[in-house]
Amino acid sequence: MNAGLLVFILLLVLSLLGLPIYLAISIATMAGLASAGFPMEVIVQKTFSGLNSSALLSIPLFILAGNVMSFGITQKLLDTANVLLGRVRGSLAAVTVLASALFGAISGSAVATCAAIGGMTIPAMIENGYDRHFASGCATSSSVLGPLVPPSIVLIVYASLTETSVQKLFIATIAPALLLAVLFLGYCLIYGKRHNLPRQEKASGKQIARTLRGSIWALLMPIIVLGSIFAGICTVTEAAAVSVIYSVVINMFVYRTMTFKQLCNALFTSAVSVATIMILIGISKASSYVVIADRLPQLFMEFMTGLTSNKVVILIIINIILLILGCLMDSTAILVMMVPLMLSLIKSLGMDLIQFGMICSVNINLGVITPPVGVSILVGSKIGQAGIGGVFKSCLPFFLMGLLVLLLVTYVPAFSMLLPTLLN
Repeated sequence: MNAGLLVFILLLVLSLLGLPIYLAISIATMAGLASAGFPMEVIVQKTFSGLNSSALLSIPLFILAGNVMSFGITQKLLDTANVLLGRVRGSLAAVTVLASALFGAISGSAVATCAAIGGMTIPAMIENGYDRHFASGCATSSSVLGPLVPPSIVLIVYASLTETSVQKLFIATIAPALLLAVLFLGYCLIYGKRHNLPRQEKASGKQIARTLRGSIWALLMPIIVLGSIFAGICTVTEAAAVSVIYSVVINMFVYRTMTFKQLCNALFTSAVSVATIMILIGISKASSYVVIADRLPQLFMEFMTGLTSNKVVILIIINIILLILGCLMDSTAILVMMVPLMLSLIKSLGMDLIQFGMICSVNINLGVITPPVGVSILVGSKIGQAGIGGVFKSCLPFFLMGLLVLLLVTYVPAFSMLLPTLLN
């Protein structure tokens, strides 16, 4: 059997059996090395080279910034969204969407967005008469905006696998993220009007001014982080470091909502999350080496082009594969497994790797709201104490809107490529 195919099959089987992803990919890679007759030292060498990238430093920093934000800045973002949207029916749902987008502009993680924003808005929605399943489904679906709004951990991992520009990927994801946020907001407002959901009291001009003045430091954070990246003032890693320092200083010394002990807890939580992601990225280089050395990407390309030469059909098949895997596997594992396999095929289609990054990102992010492995749907249903089936049913309209954005990203290159091209 082809060693690359053996790695692919073992990784999929071991993951579905419930083995931790880092163990599944390690065992699959060692089996592939043994099958191909490569020395086992390769896994150590390639793992080290896979982690030897300064761009990867941004991942732990953005995760830490997201965890630190939850101690004060997140509440300020929610307050701002509430005074802007509180006067309309379904306002709490709309606030959840807007706050998730703002939170995602720093954290880059869907799960962190669902836990931080949903942890506050789901109980509030239920208390105000919202259906429990809709409340959980709204927060769960809005978490998709976390990794779509730049910066995105998914895109940073993709960039490390394909050696593409992280900045260009961040710029390319602006249009899909904005469109999806607008669609989500529109649906929440229509749902609120149709179900006659309660509205918040209209805030006076003084209340709005007071809230905006108190939230100014929180609102400046995404502007500083993203502005410094897009303006070329900072690299992604430097901007991530700025986001950590800024969030710590603002929470501890301006808002005074975080103690030193809580900062230590945020560091510990972040370290656990980072360890899982980084070991996957490192070992992925070894697994990619086996897959590429045994010509599996070329075989996959020949198989796909043998089925059809129609680019539209090939892209449909790729999207279906990624959507199915998104229901079953962790996002990092999907990138590690599928990106090296599909690169030759994507290049043969003449598609820019930035556009393919958008296709992967939207597909994988939709996976967090689809059972059985959708992490955000598990977190949202737990917070709202609602059944997963009912929560997923509430997520379906959001999921369909995500599919619409996916179609635009896939078949209208200018939708995601226009901004990077203009700024380049």
